[in-house]
Amino acid sequence: MSELSKTKEKRLIKLLEVSHLILETGNARSFIVENPLFIESVIPSDFITLFDELIKEGYTIEKLKPASNKILNIFHNAIVSHERIVPESGSFLDILEKNNSKMEEVLSSITPIFKAFNKKESLEDRGKLLLLFKKLDQFAQHYVIKENILFPIIEQKWSDYRCLQIMWSFHDDIRRNIKFIIQSLSGELADLKVFNKAVGDVFFNMKAIRFREERILFPLILSTIKNAELLVMNREAVDLGFPYFNPDNPKLPQEEVEQNSDIANLGTGTLTVEQIKLIFNHLPVDITYVDENNKVKFFSTPPKRIFPRTIAIIGRDVSNCHPPESVHVVEQIVDSFRKGEKIQADFWIKMKGEFILIQYFAVRDEKQKYRGVIEVSQEVSGIRALEGEKRLLDW
Repeated sequence: MSELSKTKEKRLIKLLEVSHLILETGNARSFIVENPLFIESVIPSDFITLFDELIKEGYTIEKLKPASNKILNIFHNAIVSHERIVPESGSFLDILEKNNSKMEEVLSSITPIFKAFNKKESLEDRGKLLLLFKKLDQFAQHYVIKENILFPIIEQKWSDYRCLQIMWSFHDDIRRNIKFIIQSLSGELADLKVFNKAVGDVFFNMKAIRFREERILFPLILSTIKNAELLVMNREAVDLGFPYFNPDNPKLPQEEVEQNSDIANLGTGTLTVEQIKLIFNHLPVDITYVDENNKVKFFSTPPKRIFPRTIAIIGRDVSNCHPPESVHVVEQIVDSFRKGEKIQADFWIKMKGEFILIQYFAVRDEKQKYRGVIEVSQEVSGIRALEGEKRLLDW
């Protein structure tokens, strides 16, 4: 073991000591008093390893979230004083940071109106707040980009990637609270105290996530992931769309022209690879295939996708493609399909004024061997509204 890794291991032992103290007692005053020099010695990347280790020890995400706030608060000055790697202008991480700055501008514009609203609940201030929180809601796209583009690459490159589960859960908290705030401002504001707490949580969590991105996560990415791979992320993020700041001329990788005219015999006909792609991508449904090893192998790209997908998820474990709070449902479905107990699972949700049907189908070969899962999602408002019959063309 190198001297550098030995030093890191020693720091990890001390970090685990203070973390266990906070997790079990909620208080770390004694550690802070006794270890001032150690507190100054940590480096930002230590916390990636620390939270990965705590998750492996079995602590739940819900318990780790408040603990992470306390832990990082203790070491805040040490993290800030550590010189960070700055992303290159126009790069993927630089664009994410520019969007972070725009997000903080929106938060700053909310503050005086929110204070005025608490003094006097005027309709004018309510209307202003509603517009601003709707604008803030657009920033959720930043989290979508992280979850679908950045996180899959990190999982491939780092062995200590599990800290992302904590960050993803904070993303969900932010999205849920902003939705609640918008609903409250749009309708009857039943409880001002609950409303204010939701606003406070949004401010705290959004600023905290930005700090963790720019001071811990992004610098380590820049020192461990090649620039060529970051350029691919840029291209995929541009396709998804950044929330506020979209560069005019983002740095993108050179496209490789793929020439493939292979013929596939499908049993009921033969198609070229291009024809197969065209068929999948013209069906009015989102299709994702996960193989028998729980790895994402394929997704279709219809003109209008319901849920975002990027090529970064190919090869990703399906459990890592879902928020920590809901991953157990996916695992239960896959497990029941694998055992042959069930062959289909259906869900339907209302989202952005649309009615979405989500279906999972078990895939088995001719010998009934389990070969994976197909997820099919479809907007079915029009289908649900059908009545009677239609036999004539009415173009």
